[in-house]
Amino acid sequence: MARKVREMKRQTRLTALAMLCAWSLTAHAAMNFCAAPAMQTSERTNADPGVKALVKMVQSHVNDQPKAQARLHTEGTLPHEGIRDQSIEAEKDLGLMRDAALAWRATGDERYLRLVDRFLFAWTTTYQPSFNPIDETNFESLILAYDLTASALPVKTRNAANAFITKMVDGYIADIDKQPRPLTGTYRNNWQSHRIKLVAMGAFTIDDRKMINAAQRLFVEHIGDNIAPDGSTVDFAERDALHYVTYDLQPLVTAALAARRHNRNWLPERAQSGATLAAALNWLTPYALGTKTHDEFVHSTVPFDAKRREAGLPGFSGQWDPKNASELFHLAARLDGRYAPVALRLASTPPAWLAVCLPLPAR
Repeated sequence: MARKVREMKRQTRLTALAMLCAWSLTAHAAMNFCAAPAMQTSERTNADPGVKALVKMVQSHVNDQPKAQARLHTEGTLPHEGIRDQSIEAEKDLGLMRDAALAWRATGDERYLRLVDRFLFAWTTTYQPSFNPIDETNFESLILAYDLTASALPVKTRNAANAFITKMVDGYIADIDKQPRPLTGTYRNNWQSHRIKLVAMGAFTIDDRKMINAAQRLFVEHIGDNIAPDGSTVDFAERDALHYVTYDLQPLVTAALAARRHNRNWLPERAQSGATLAAALNWLTPYALGTKTHDEFVHSTVPFDAKRREAGLPGFSGQWDPKNASELFHLAARLDGRYAPVALRLASTPPAWLAVCLPLPAR
């Protein structure tokens, strides 16, 4: 009898060891982009209004079903053209996924985790990466949702998400690396900023050292290609629009935040030309504060800008509205507290997701 008990204990230990090994081999997220830990009960009761609003919004969608698509396409299209409207509607899933992950992080309510699981599995097993970074830029929200919840997700969802992110990051790195140097066209303008954001967020999330090193290499290269030593950008020269300066810099700031969570400071990272991301933010700051103004797209070299202006789309004519840079500067304030006064002048509170994710400005 004693021998049988010893054998049962030995088998139990072996089973536990096997489970531990299996766990160590399954996919996991390591970035922890969001600083805020789960709230305690007392904190939830007195939560910031932005947190409460985000949780309330997610609660109203808790039984939604995913609208995962195999393909999205919005780049270069006007409203109602092609699959633009359908794509924009489906992309709402990505933001909801992120917000549900944050709501779960803040409250511990399992309903929000189940929503993330349902949506994340549907999208990562349905969508086929096109490697068009404008069409795919909003997948940052999917990456962030996975990063926030990976340790609590079922193995099948965790592995599907890890495989999806790996495929996307590998594909973007390979696409960039096969281009002739020096990089030109969309491999030098805002498209490249969005590629680098997805590469950096994905690489840090799955904690792949080779991908992380590629992300840093490509980030520094792009700073040199896109930003002049005085902080002006290629996009401003091509589009004559601060709209595109903001669209160019926001993904780079997001990439730098991903790096910061791994103790890498990309804000002052200097290209061979002397250019830095900090210099570009400093260049934009007077426009954000209103001490300088700019009429948008007057001398743009891109025909699509004129097409959008003629279609009456807001923001494609007239003076640039500094409030369009509010999210950019709220993100930048989490890299360097010097940008906090600019951010607060543009918007007294950050977007709800950012208030929950990174509630305190950088010190």
